[in-house]
Amino acid sequence: MQRISDTKHWLRTAATISEALPYMRRFAGRSLVIKYGGHAMGDDALAQSFARDVVLLKQVGINPVVVHGGGPQIARMLARLGIESDFVDGLRVTDAAAIEVVEMVLAGSINKQIVTTINAEGGTAVGLSGKDGRLIEATPLKRRTRDAETGAERVVDLGFVGEPERVNIGLLDHLGESDIVPVIAPIGVGTGGETYNINADTAAGAIASALSAIKLLLLTDVPGVLDGEGALISQMTTGEAQRMLAGDAVSGGMIPKLETCLSAIERSTGAAHILDGRVPHVILLELFTEHGTGTMIVPD
Repeated sequence: MQRISDTKHWLRTAATISEALPYMRRFAGRSLVIKYGGHAMGDDALAQSFARDVVLLKQVGINPVVVHGGGPQIARMLARLGIESDFVDGLRVTDAAAIEVVEMVLAGSINKQIVTTINAEGGTAVGLSGKDGRLIEATPLKRRTRDAETGAERVVDLGFVGEPERVNIGLLDHLGESDIVPVIAPIGVGTGGETYNINADTAAGAIASALSAIKLLLLTDVPGVLDGEGALISQMTTGEAQRMLAGDAVSGGMIPKLETCLSAIERSTGAAHILDGRVPHVILLELFTEHGTGTMIVPD
């Protein structure tokens, strides 16, 4: 429990209690979905800092739900086993051999590492995948792409890559009433029991929507959304985010993250945040200080 006291001490110094308490009261009893990934997962000190913050959120009456990624770890295991990977628009084409590895890495080693770290910091975390209790029912994701030479459009079969069709939150509701923090691997289940690999951002957004979460937090490897001059945008509306997507102001991996945030807000999530997971205590800084540290997206 000393570690928790250390985190509380940090909160008193970085954000005064008088500043933090109104936010704590506002979020009390509400669900907060955190997508955890990027370099923060591979750094022991950052992983410990993340775990402390999750435990503190639970202690002050907020219900954190952690959804994690694991792309680099999957890639390393596939390479070790000699299984080659193809990508379409950044999505891994996942065949029957690859999906076994994906499930093993995500629902096995990574999930249990996160659970163990949270428990070591005084919490009670339980690891789940989207297959447990049919938490995430999924359908195959089809991606349309255009041939660079002919310009013809075609639909690419990504194999066992899925998208959430339905999130059954009964299990999460029960856990929210307890001291347990759910840690979810983004694996979905099909109508016939098939296993599907789901993008972690997408899974987190779908879970946030189903829970009507007060916040969706996407931890990344960048400070947040940047403007045309490279400056951080601390807050934007959904309309402003849509206009950025319609133009060329954002590119690469930020596009699907913004799309996930917009979809979640459209489906009853209170607000969405894109944060730099490499910053220690970034969740507390964003939630419990006036100016935050990343980009917050709010409804128009």
